[in-house]
Amino acid sequence: MTFKEQIKQGIPAILPSKKAYDISINHAPKRKEILSADEKKLALRNALRYFDAKHHAELLPEFVDELEKYGRIYMYRFRPDYKMQARDIAEYPGKSEQAKAIMLMIQNNLDYAVAQHPHELITYGGNGAVFQNWAQYLVTMRYLSEMTNKQTLTMYSGHPMGLFPSNKNAPRVVVTNGMVIPNYSKPDDWEKMNALGVSQYGQMTAGSYMYIGPQGIVHGTTITVLNAFRKINKEPKGNLFVTSGLGGMSGAQPKAGNIAGCITVCAEVNAKITQVRLDQGWIDEKITDLDKLVARVKLAKSTKERVSIAYLGNIVEVWEKFDTENVHVDLGSDQTSLHNPWAGGYYPTDISFEDANIMMAEHPKKFKEKIQETLRRHANAINKHTAKGTYFFDYGNAFLLEASRAGADVMAENKIDFKYSSYVQDIMGPMCFDYGFGPFRWVCASGKPEDLAKTDKIACEVLEEIKQHSPEEIQQQMADNIQWIKGAQENKLVVGSQARILYADAEGRVKIAKAFNKAIKKGEIGAVVLGRDHHDVSGTDSPYRETSNIYDGSKFTADMAIQNVIGDSFRGATWVSIHNGGGVGWGEVINGGFGMLLDGSKVASKRLESMLFWDVNNGISRRSWARNKEAVFAIKRAMKSEKNLQVTLPNMVDDKLIDSIN
Repeated sequence: MTFKEQIKQGIPAILPSKKAYDISINHAPKRKEILSADEKKLALRNALRYFDAKHHAELLPEFVDELEKYGRIYMYRFRPDYKMQARDIAEYPGKSEQAKAIMLMIQNNLDYAVAQHPHELITYGGNGAVFQNWAQYLVTMRYLSEMTNKQTLTMYSGHPMGLFPSNKNAPRVVVTNGMVIPNYSKPDDWEKMNALGVSQYGQMTAGSYMYIGPQGIVHGTTITVLNAFRKINKEPKGNLFVTSGLGGMSGAQPKAGNIAGCITVCAEVNAKITQVRLDQGWIDEKITDLDKLVARVKLAKSTKERVSIAYLGNIVEVWEKFDTENVHVDLGSDQTSLHNPWAGGYYPTDISFEDANIMMAEHPKKFKEKIQETLRRHANAINKHTAKGTYFFDYGNAFLLEASRAGADVMAENKIDFKYSSYVQDIMGPMCFDYGFGPFRWVCASGKPEDLAKTDKIACEVLEEIKQHSPEEIQQQMADNIQWIKGAQENKLVVGSQARILYADAEGRVKIAKAFNKAIKKGEIGAVVLGRDHHDVSGTDSPYRETSNIYDGSKFTADMAIQNVIGDSFRGATWVSIHNGGGVGWGEVINGGFGMLLDGSKVASKRLESMLFWDVNNGISRRSWARNKEAVFAIKRAMKSEKNLQVTLPNMVDDKLIDSIN
């Protein structure tokens, strides 16, 4: 069968043969035992409902085996035989170009070069899933190959509920992930519902089909590191950034350190993923001995070298060794998947990676104790460094949150706040999000590198033109992004699809998108898919990350994210998504995202202008109402540019008046 024929058939009428478990692939760890005997039977019923009853007797023992061995039913037998990668949009079958664009993005999320655990349909973060099983993938791709522009596909946590009549202006796909009743949003609730096959963790851009490999977070981390060094009045050259985590998107940290120009040490316990990052060029060197690591860092400091080093081992050992050896750390953070601490997102000290995976599945209570013991050690080591002048920031991975829950010394004197700020509070919030700058991204649907190069040039020209009349308050942001886009080709950031990201405000996003659409109309480039990370101005309500610099008491509300996805859906998005959970954990955040196909048409031009303006200014208005002065400045500027925009502005209260109350 051809690729198109395989897509169109969905679940094959004749069962494919069983597939061997490929040990060369980086697999998800076994999930812990969470289901009762009756619940296991329910999970099996749920899995078998995708298949004709005549196949149930053959598939049942296989699914029983998967549930026992892996804690989930992945349906490995149904993995497609074709290569999983984003193809030229013209290679996909279908009646709708918009649907073809979505198929392209789904396959990009599952590309072996992109996905963390591709056979388990997990893109990054240990549990950020595109689908729960391979039957869902097959049915979804079939629906997309059949749908017209008068239908919408409804996705319930990876399950394609069906094609419904809509209209050409409606989104082609609406995605929800993990949207459970609030009182059922604890980690074990996710474990149980995911094992039953009824809910999944979509992360931020995994379950919304908008992940572009580590490039997305490379840019955000580069901006963060540059501004962190500015904050401590140091240049990156010859100075040290220490962090951890190379799995999934966190492989971006050493690459970002190289772009910023500092020395980066990133610890990782998984030997397989460390080697992958070395082979991909995301790290320069790998070291397995702490004494050699100390010597190498001291040499790099003495020569003011730009280098990224992976230490194969636990990050706690690095912090403790650098303390005893008096290796000064300038910047420190952490990017392990601590939103998922009990299922492979973070590993304990003094136990091998392999033994930890066994303990995780077979002795979860003991594993949790070891994790919390490690977190206390981790925090104590960091505290010793910060006492010597290290600037440590929480990078939004729930490190401080989980450390506090473990009883680690991370709380401020008031016992309410953390002693270290989130990077959003200190850097990204006031410098970027409040001004409307966030991660605008695009994918060249042709798959041609030359199209990406042309879009880079177009985006750079647009930004340089905008910068000429931009106010002083955002000149630094403009300069950083122009520098980034000029070096994008040189830094070899593409993994998977021909994609790019840069931080832009509403003006930048609209003007860049319009320029792309004109180039498509002229035939200079092929179609382009627009999107963004959920980690942005408007799309995410996350009190420990994206909205951690909201101080009016509303940071635990999620009106902004919900309004965002509803507003995007009727303003022209090709697909929209809303998730419970993300980089800081299940039950800790609501994330909303979108995708939009540009095809060179007048309709696309109108849609992008309406939707992108809303997608940014929704968040700025909320941030201005919280009395963030940068956001007040930004929303006033937006109202001047758009006469139909009227936003309620806050009246500032004299602090002395409030303080006079007994």
